[in-house]
Amino acid sequence: QVQLAESGGGLVQAGGSLRLSCAASGSIFRLENMAWYRQAPGKQRELVAAITRGYNTNYADSVKGRFTISRDNAKNTVYLQMNSLKPEDTAVYYCNAVIESFTTTSSDYWGQGTQVTVSS
Repeated sequence: QVQLAESGGGLVQAGGSLRLSCAASGSIFRLENMAWYRQAPGKQRELVAAITRGYNTNYADSVKGRFTISRDNAKNTVYLQMNSLKPEDTAVYYCNAVIESFTTTSSDYWGQGTQVTVSS
C-alpha cells in the first residue's frame, strides 16, 4: 500500500506565505513525477505545479513567480512554497504522485487534500 499525507494548509492573510508538504509512504520502489493540484469551490481541479524526478518543474501561469515546487527524493516528499498569496489562491490543494511500488507498476496516487484559505 502507498499513501500520500499532506500538511501545511491553513488560513493566511493576502500577501502571506504557506508551505505545503506531502510525504509518500509504503512499499515505494520509485517515486516519479510529483505535483500539486487545487480545486476551488465550483471549479474544476487544476494543475498548480509539477516536478519530475530529475527536478524539472512547470507551473500554472497564475502562480509563476510566487510558488515554488521542490522535492526531497531521500524523504519521498514534495513541497510547495507559496508566497504573495492572493484570495484567488483559496482552494483545497491536493498532492499527486506517480509511484512504482514493489508490487505494482507505476500508478497514480492522490492525497486527501489540505485547505488553503487566503483572506483579503
